[in-house]
Amino acid sequence: MKRNLQIDKYRALFVVFYLIGAFLLHRCIPGIYGFKGTSFDPNIETFFIYPFELRANSAPPNITQTFEEGLKLKIRQESSIDENDTQPDIEFKGTITRFDVRPQAPEAGEAVGFNRLTITVEIEYTDNFHNDEEYNWKQSFSRFEDFGAAVNLLDVQEELIDVIGQQIYEDIFNKAFTDW
Repeated sequence: MKRNLQIDKYRALFVVFYLIGAFLLHRCIPGIYGFKGTSFDPNIETFFIYPFELRANSAPPNITQTFEEGLKLKIRQESSIDENDTQPDIEFKGTITRFDVRPQAPEAGEAVGFNRLTITVEIEYTDNFHNDEEYNWKQSFSRFEDFGAAVNLLDVQEELIDVIGQQIYEDIFNKAFTDW
């Protein structure tokens, strides 16, 4: 019994030292920021997000500001680059191209269907730092959330926009900084 306790103590110490070592090693590797697999040129220091455009007729007018601020917050929280509107290293231009609710048919055996809110955002990413077209891209990001058929969209719209927005910010961030 005493031998097992001693072995368990060594295993616990090993795990603790392993985690500390992994953390320290991670912090010492240049060009890698954060624990989320974010890796980009460490010389990139600034970003700018232009005001989003709205091309989806049925979207609430404040959705553009919501998405701008949400993406800014995501970048600030998960990278070490700063926002700067004067000669930024990277730029984002966004357009809300789709905001619609469509009824979905009920699944087999169900009496009531549901509604689906879909939001699509088109992002144009420009890398001014490398000054090479190869680094630039343009892509649409689309996500949806379902809600009950008996629920009024206005009652859940803000919450749905937040949930869908978080997913889209993550997708944009991953494309921009981890190039998935």
